Amino acid sequence: MASSTARNVLFDVQGPRARRTTLVLNLVGVLLVAALAWVVLGRLAEQGQLTAEKWAPLVTARTWENFLLPGLWQTLRAALLAVVLSIAFGLVFGLGRLSQLALVRLVSTVVVEFFRAVPVLVMMIFFYLGLGRADLVEPANVPFWAVVLGLMFYNGSVIAELIRSGVHQLPRGQREAGLAIGLTPARSLRLIELPQALTAMLPSLVSQFVVILKDTALGYIITYPELLASGRRLGSGDGNILQTLFVVALVFVLINYLLTLLADRLSRFLSYRTAGRTKPAEGPMAAAAAQD
Repeated sequence: MASSTARNVLFDVQGPRARRTTLVLNLVGVLLVAALAWVVLGRLAEQGQLTAEKWAPLVTARTWENFLLPGLWQTLRAALLAVVLSIAFGLVFGLGRLSQLALVRLVSTVVVEFFRAVPVLVMMIFFYLGLGRADLVEPANVPFWAVVLGLMFYNGSVIAELIRSGVHQLPRGQREAGLAIGLTPARSLRLIELPQALTAMLPSLVSQFVVILKDTALGYIITYPELLASGRRLGSGDGNILQTLFVVALVFVLINYLLTLLADRLSRFLSYRTAGRTKPAEGPMAAAAAQD
């Protein structure tokens, strides 16, 4: 009922004529997509791209053990560490932007806006060259840390902005309630406002985690052996690069779908936990209220 009311407020209710027009446009769109897919598949079939010989190597144990699974592990390894570091970075500088101290707010704002403005690939290349020349890590680990640091600084800045905007969107009564029970502004932010903001912006956070996972493919540019790089190496050797990239894309889609599904379950669980339950009043006051 509530969602129906919200839709009526945001959008005009379509009449019979508008619904017919929408249905016709949807059918036309489906037919156009089907026609385009038919043409593309026909061209691929003419060029021999749909033959069994092109797809057979992708279902062998050699392909998965030597190429796709090691590449997937490198992708997940970099993405997981980047997610953890991005959350830590985002919390520190997101709270810094909400600080009562002007200097802390200024420094946090400069850091966040700077890393949000720099492209991820530029940061990866910078760290790849910088770490290699500074000899801070082993040469074999330079691509890995370049990918992780590039993802951390960019996505951590985005998460910091999500935290700041999420806290600002909370009703002012949340902070006032915390101050009324004797909490300082900092403790009210940490104990009351931040948990609610994190729960509310969980879908946006998951979307950012999906971005991190997909952006690990940029590591191919700096020789990081992630899933895309492994797939291209496999396809170049077997002569089926198109088919290999299609399988790699399916793996990315599956992982991102599972991540989104997990986030949806977590969001429902948190909503259920934070909704609270009401219990009927008991005792003399309840009896007096019932008599009134």
